[in-house]
Amino acid sequence: MLSLILPLLLATSVQSADKLPPANPLPYDDPEAAAVMAPVNALFAAFNAEDGAGVLAQTRPEGVLLVVNELSDGSRKIFTMGWAKLASVLKPGPNRNEERLGTPAIEIDGDVAMVWAPYVNYRNGKADHCGIDLMDMVRENGTWKVLNITSSHRNTGCLPQR
Repeated sequence: MLSLILPLLLATSVQSADKLPPANPLPYDDPEAAAVMAPVNALFAAFNAEDGAGVLAQTRPEGVLLVVNELSDGSRKIFTMGWAKLASVLKPGPNRNEERLGTPAIEIDGDVAMVWAPYVNYRNGKADHCGIDLMDMVRENGTWKVLNITSSHRNTGCLPQR
């Protein structure tokens, strides 16, 4: 069976390696892009509301949040947490956090998509940190879910997001 599939895979990879498709324009105004962004927007609404159940409703259970934190001395620290753990620690507290995404770049190939967006996180209304969020998206049974988020995190150079 592998001897039948391998030549097809190799032929496909040679053709697609010659040239990547052009990137989508920003903002990417397309019904499919809106479908990809729906769970992303719902996930960030859940983050901002500190709603663990809302986070789990938009994510795949095997996924993770991975943050690359740029420290003040220039070093980096990598932090990873699964969605179930993150949902369990989301609790309303004295500080109000709101993460606002900028204009996303969205690429879709069948049932796989990626969303790349700048963000600023506001704590009690004041910019606290910023970076880029990269969301890996998977569509299963017609429904898009967030698999992973890889996020850069820094405290300087933050531009306001709507």
